[in-house]
Amino acid sequence: MGGVSAPENAPNAARLPHVPKQDRSRATRQRLLAAAVACLAEHGWAGSTVSVVAERAGVSRGAAQHHFPTREDLFTAAVEYVAEERSTALRALFPDGAADRRAVVAALVDLYTGPLFRAALHLWVAASNEDQLRPRVTELEARVGRETHRIAVDLLGADESRPGVRETVQGLLDMARGLGLANLLTDDAVRRERVVAQWGALMEETLG
Repeated sequence: MGGVSAPENAPNAARLPHVPKQDRSRATRQRLLAAAVACLAEHGWAGSTVSVVAERAGVSRGAAQHHFPTREDLFTAAVEYVAEERSTALRALFPDGAADRRAVVAALVDLYTGPLFRAALHLWVAASNEDQLRPRVTELEARVGRETHRIAVDLLGADESRPGVRETVQGLLDMARGLGLANLLTDDAVRRERVVAQWGALMEETLG
């Protein structure tokens, strides 16, 4: 019996591509992070539990807790992960720096009008009411804010040694955040387009 060989078309686990355990673990982690951001954006903090995220990611709750022992671990990591992904994508749009400052302004505003901003906002609101979450989100927001400011300076070709330039760039980011808030309840695209055009012209004039 031991000498009978399997047909050539029979399933054979040994022939399947081997995926290293580390790669599978990384893929699971990324699915969880993406699912967490989507859940926050759609359901808010109250409706986003580890179980809900795990189900959306297609993994077990145990697997989710293996990667992220607490709910706070999961959601702060998720917002940070997607923020990093968006920052990378933003830089990739302008690999040679500030070719068109008006386009850079529009791209920066887009950071605050998508699912990531909605997810982050839910996390901020939850942190304002939960002592365990607040210090983690405060530190995360400071880190993401510094990185976004640094990217804006680079892409705009801004010389912050000149008086008022740093404040102008920060004002642009604050304006973008405000437009993101305005977009949460209604489609604010038409008004936003006019404001973005005005800020694009302002940045051209201020930065020279």
